[in-house]
Amino acid sequence: MKRKKSLASQLILIVVVLVLLNVLSTRFFMRLDFTGDQIYTLSKATKDILRSLDEPVTVTAYFTKGSQPEIEKARKDFQDLLIEYSNISKGMVNYEFVNPNDDPQVEQEAAQAGIQPLVLNVREKDQVKQQRVYLGAKLAMGDRTDIIPVIQPGAAMEFTLSSAIKKLSVVDKASVGFVQGHGQPSINAMMQAMEQLQVLYNIAPVNLSDESADLSQYLTLAIVAPTDSFSDFELRRLDDYLANGGRLFIAHNHVEGDFQTMQGNLNPSNLSGWLAEKGLMIENHFIVDKSAGNIGVRQQTGFMTFTRQIPFHYWPAIRKFPNMPVTKGLNEVLLQFASVINFNGDTIIKFTPILQTSEKSGTLSVPLYFNIEKQWSDRDFPLAGQTVGAILQGPIVGQVHSKIILITDGDFAINGEGQNAQPKPADNISLMVNSIDWLSDDTGLIELRTKEVTSRPLDELEEGKRATYKWVNFLLPIVLIVVLGLVRMQLRRKKRTKRMEEGYV
Repeated sequence: MKRKKSLASQLILIVVVLVLLNVLSTRFFMRLDFTGDQIYTLSKATKDILRSLDEPVTVTAYFTKGSQPEIEKARKDFQDLLIEYSNISKGMVNYEFVNPNDDPQVEQEAAQAGIQPLVLNVREKDQVKQQRVYLGAKLAMGDRTDIIPVIQPGAAMEFTLSSAIKKLSVVDKASVGFVQGHGQPSINAMMQAMEQLQVLYNIAPVNLSDESADLSQYLTLAIVAPTDSFSDFELRRLDDYLANGGRLFIAHNHVEGDFQTMQGNLNPSNLSGWLAEKGLMIENHFIVDKSAGNIGVRQQTGFMTFTRQIPFHYWPAIRKFPNMPVTKGLNEVLLQFASVINFNGDTIIKFTPILQTSEKSGTLSVPLYFNIEKQWSDRDFPLAGQTVGAILQGPIVGQVHSKIILITDGDFAINGEGQNAQPKPADNISLMVNSIDWLSDDTGLIELRTKEVTSRPLDELEEGKRATYKWVNFLLPIVLIVVLGLVRMQLRRKKRTKRMEEGYV
């Protein structure tokens, strides 16, 4: 009887401890993050944003419950994230989860807020059915609201949520100007970059020829893909802007490729000459790189016409980056034609390469003809680590410290407009937005933006090494099995011989 009482007491104690641990775990949340990019660890930027909140934020998460495993995982990840946000902000972030599928009124509220369901095909009892799934959230701070229409399963959510909170908490946005009037694409032609920049900045077109335009109001001026020359007055205004500590982001096509004529030529804009006065010398060459993007080439075989993807070595794929805020977290930036930058300016000005070609690259002089059928060999890529993007900082003009970021491809983040609009790789967009963030001295979201980028291209191997690894992978298991069989056979033979000896027991 006494033993039974003792057993019951122990069981009750275990239950109490488990309940207590469960309660404490909800109040003092923690988790260990073993991912390479620390995907599940909140960044310093997020913590700074949360600790600087002076008004509470309410997050209403519209999530469908009991759907596919990926949806359930996204729901759980988002809930864990909100728990951490609430803890770090000391209760300034409040949240609730609602399931619009259970209540038509909640579904209507979600629709009015701008959160639309996704329609997924779900298999139930050997039948495929369509299910309306909600994965959105509404954030409210005072009378200001912001919407996250879809929280992508599998993607890191921190940037999305922190950006939305930052967007609500910033009252007076700083201004960033995009210089227009020299053949540059409009602001609307960079929709992916604008979507991120407009979280923190007021983006405005700038006309340098307008004498009444006050350039000092812009934290950063961006000059993207000019095709025409600047007047002497406009270049003097840029000099004055730098002399007063201004920051310039320049994405400039020093060379241009034309697929209609399949020819490459120099850009006639005089911007390269102005940059040369600052010590930034852009060579009159096209970079070619063994690590490159692909283009589709139409081929006809008999009556069949198909498109074949081939490497286009004039489009360098940059895959190695310095550990700097501008490039942190980037995996691959694809440029469409670029040129080499050298610096021969004053030693008191700091020149820092941020984009460099692979170990197998080369240059070709302009003008040139793009020969798609060319058979490339390693002899075409005798150079390594050529700089195609760089930072210049110091007293560039006058005595005041200023900064320039120069990328020798003006189109790397341009989507285009209308039916010609094309999506750009996420890392290309991050490079442009990070650059403007860094120049503008608001580094808060730089380290978050690339946290969700998960593409990790494999290192390229030479043909010989690739064949060696392939044969090793094929033969090694067979060799190990044969060796194991021979060892076992030898052991069994020894045992059998021992049994046949006299006196064996």
